[in-house]
Amino acid sequence: MKRISRYRNTTLLITALLYASMLFSQLSDYTYKQELNGITEQWHGITLPSSVFDHLRSDLSDIRIYGLVDNDTIEAPYILQIAAEKQTQKAITFTKLNAVANSKGYYFTYEVPTEESIDLIHLAFKETNFDRKVDLEGSQDQKEWFTILEDYRILSVSNEQSEYSFTDLHFPVSKFRYYRLLVKSDTKPEILSAELRLDDHMDAHYMDFPVTFMNIGKKGKNTVIDIDLTKRLPLSYLKLHVSDQIDYYRPVRVQYVSDSVKTDKGWRYQYGNLYSGTLTSLEQDGFHFDTVLAQKLRVSITNHDNRPLQIESAEAKGYVHSLAIRFVTPAKYYLTYGNDKAKKPYYDIVQAATIIPENLTELQLGAVETISRQSPPSDGPLFQSPWWLWGVTGLMVLMLGWFTLKMLHRE
Repeated sequence: MKRISRYRNTTLLITALLYASMLFSQLSDYTYKQELNGITEQWHGITLPSSVFDHLRSDLSDIRIYGLVDNDTIEAPYILQIAAEKQTQKAITFTKLNAVANSKGYYFTYEVPTEESIDLIHLAFKETNFDRKVDLEGSQDQKEWFTILEDYRILSVSNEQSEYSFTDLHFPVSKFRYYRLLVKSDTKPEILSAELRLDDHMDAHYMDFPVTFMNIGKKGKNTVIDIDLTKRLPLSYLKLHVSDQIDYYRPVRVQYVSDSVKTDKGWRYQYGNLYSGTLTSLEQDGFHFDTVLAQKLRVSITNHDNRPLQIESAEAKGYVHSLAIRFVTPAKYYLTYGNDKAKKPYYDIVQAATIIPENLTELQLGAVETISRQSPPSDGPLFQSPWWLWGVTGLMVLMLGWFTLKMLHRE
C-alpha cells in the first residue's frame, strides 16, 4: 500500500507540474493581447475592433480570453456573436378571385381568408422579356380601395447577354382581406403563380470600412475595379455608386485576394469568388455575401457592347463581431489572438443551450501589447525569465521521475 501511495503522489505531482507548464505556454503561443477592463459581473460583452481581424486566422479560431491569477493561467469561455440580418419568410394562404381587364390594363384580385399581414408578393410570369408598371391596392370589403404601390416597376430580361428578373413586390406590412393587382400592359400577362408572404427580418449591424484605394480599368469589354481596404477586414457587403442616370443590367462578379506570391515581375494574386449576379439600376441595395477576411477586392463588370458605367465610389461594410464572455474566477483577463496553429475552442456554453443575459455590459479594451515569445534581456531576478521556469520545471520532472523509478526498484 505504501508503494502504491508513493507512486500515486509522485505521479500527481508530475502531472501538476506538466499542467502548470502547459498553462504557462498558452499565453505565449499568441502574438497579441489586450487587457479587459471593467469586469464586475459573471457575463460581459466586448465588440471586436477592426484592428483585431488583421491578425486572426480566416476561421477566427485563434481568439482566446486568458486570465492571470496566482502565477497561473486560466481560460474564460466565450460565444462569438455575428450581427448578421435574420430573415424568415412565411407563406400566406390566399385565393385568386378573378382576373379582368379594362383600358388601364389587367386586374387580378386575391383574397386572404385569415387575418394575416403581408409585405411581399412574388410573381412568376410565363413571358421572359418585359418591362411593366403595376399598381397594388388593398381593401376590406372590395368597395373602398387603398393604394399600396403605384407605378411599381417589374422587369425581365433574357437574351444572350443578360439573364435578369425583378418581379417581387416589396411594400410596408399591410393587413387587408383583399388585394388587387393592376398590370399595366397592352397584352395580357400570363401569371404562372403568385405568392403572398410576410418577410420577417432583423436588420444587420454593420461596421463601415474606409476604401483607401480604388483603381478603375478596362479589359476588353469589361470594367475591372480594384479596391484596397488597407488591412484585412470581415467583409460581407459591397456597394458601387454609379452616377449614370440610365437603365442598366450588367453581369457582375466580386472577388477577393485569397493568396499572393511575389515574383520577379511583381505580385501575383489568386482570387476567390464572393458574389456573382447583376448590377442593375432597379436594385440599389448592393451585394451581400458570406463574411470573408479580405483586404483587396476585384469587381468585374461585363459591359458587352454598352458604354462603361461611371463608377463614383465604393462602399464596404462588415457585420459587427462581438464576444459574450463568462467569467468565474477573479483574475486579470486579456483578449489574446494571433496564432496560426490554433484550433477552434470547444466550450460547453456553446454546445449547451446556455442562457445569456440580455444587455451585457461592455468591457473596455486596453492598448494592444505584443506577447514576447523569447526571453528578453533583463537585469532583474533570474526567476522572472520564462525560460528559467521551463528549465526548472523540466529538471524537476526528470528528478521526480528518477526518484520514482528508484523507489519502485527498491520495493
